[in-house]
Amino acid sequence: MGWDVLREWGEDVVRLGPLSGGVANDVWRLRVGGRPAVGRLGSRSDGDLAWETGLLRYLDCQGLSVPVPIPTEDGRLFADGLVVMTYLEGGPPETPDDWRRVAETLRELHRLTRGWPQRPGWRGSVDLLHAETGTKVDLRAMPAEGVVRCRAAWARLVGRETCVVHGDPNPGNIRMTADQVGLIDWDESHVDVPDLDLVLPGNAAGLDDHAYDVAAQASAAWEAAVCWDDDYSVKRLAEVRPV
Repeated sequence: MGWDVLREWGEDVVRLGPLSGGVANDVWRLRVGGRPAVGRLGSRSDGDLAWETGLLRYLDCQGLSVPVPIPTEDGRLFADGLVVMTYLEGGPPETPDDWRRVAETLRELHRLTRGWPQRPGWRGSVDLLHAETGTKVDLRAMPAEGVVRCRAAWARLVGRETCVVHGDPNPGNIRMTADQVGLIDWDESHVDVPDLDLVLPGNAAGLDDHAYDVAAQASAAWEAAVCWDDDYSVKRLAEVRPV
């Protein structure tokens, strides 16, 4: 159905223009009820989108600054792969203090979601010690030696507590104002070990040397596996130390 499904949000919805940054999805600026909004159209399953929209509503109720799903006129949080969300104002982090605020926000996300169920069809990094596939990950497509290195990095996470991780806290997915840190683009969020979110510029999360090394290696391995085999994933795999 494509963008025709946007009519489910009412006759006054206006599609204004595309937004950069969407890789797996088509993302546009919208106006809904006279207010700015964002629409994301993709091919994720209903179960996947129910998990994500439910998470965002929960986090909003807990006081985190996140895009909030805007229901259709009949109350659905998504329709035919389309999610419409509130627009978050703000800019990317620029200073060490900004990044420390980002780290605090990520840790609050992790605290609020301990024990959260896994996103349907996804696997966490430790799961991939024994599984070969999960959503966008297919270890069978990677070089065997690369898989060995990735699994060695993930093995260092065994036994850790899990929670929801944002999965991609890069500057383009952060909206900062004087009084809030907003996190957008939850397309990569899933349940995993929280330190994967905390490999931040300048070690803003204050991890000790060992913890930072474990997190950085596991994060590089994850990004190599989830993106394989574009140039970025090849670069990330090269950062994972040989066993």
